[in-house]
Amino acid sequence: MSILLQSGLFGLGPPCSIAINFEDAETRKQASVKRESGQTELVPLFHGQDTVAGEVRIEPLPGKKIEHTGVKIELIGQIELFFDRGNFYDFTSLVRELDIPGEISQRKIYPFEFQNVEMQYESYNGVNVRLRYILRVTVSRNYSSNIVKEKDFWVRNILKEPEINNTIKMEVGIEDCLHIEFEYNKSKYHLKDVVIGKIYFLLVRIKIKHMELEIRRRESTGSGPNTYNESETLAKYEVMDGAPVRGECIPIRLFLSPYDLTPTYRNINNKFSVKYFLNLVLVDEEDRRYFKQQEITLFRSE
Repeated sequence: MSILLQSGLFGLGPPCSIAINFEDAETRKQASVKRESGQTELVPLFHGQDTVAGEVRIEPLPGKKIEHTGVKIELIGQIELFFDRGNFYDFTSLVRELDIPGEISQRKIYPFEFQNVEMQYESYNGVNVRLRYILRVTVSRNYSSNIVKEKDFWVRNILKEPEINNTIKMEVGIEDCLHIEFEYNKSKYHLKDVVIGKIYFLLVRIKIKHMELEIRRRESTGSGPNTYNESETLAKYEVMDGAPVRGECIPIRLFLSPYDLTPTYRNINNKFSVKYFLNLVLVDEEDRRYFKQQEITLFRSE
């Protein structure tokens, strides 16, 4: 049994305070992270293969001393699926022993270092899944609850531009009513990129009222029959307002930077995937909707 420092147990707080500080906290970049409560929090930002180092400060309350069977710090990467809330799947777990059994009667400072940590997955807060990295300090005790303090940090990974990046060309139509071609300049985009394309109207025999381009994210969690898909529309861009005519060509220019996008994640630790789609939607005068969806790959660049 453990006491998490933030909460205490039955109204009784722990007999000490614990602080976890990163050694380069003042100069390290921070990521703005939205919590479940809707509030935004700044947390330290790391990249895969970074060294995670700093110090742990443990300070007993006045007049208190802590007998313990050891102090340790863990660096943990874990995935939590919200339909399986409370069960965490650890994909990374590193431990450093900070102190041998004894007692703490005054402030103690323990340096720690995890060198060149393999953090291959990015941190992610989704609709049904969360991937997080934490530092966890545990003061183990024989006859009382363990004292635990956790600190989150965020991980992002930079990828090289893909060597092969083909254009997307597709035709869509309704027999004898509508025939259009659309073309996007590439299939893989970095998060600050611009989607450039064209739409050609080859046959128009229905009265189109307007046309828009959507960016859609599909988050898939679980596997097999227990797969949960959650789709959300992140952006809508009006391509055209009014009826097109045969032979007309409509240009597309959609900036990605204003939107809250992540890279494409494929089968992360066999637990979840995140995919992105460009969805072309046409609406006729009777409010019937015609759409064509095309997957694109997003990646993070410098």
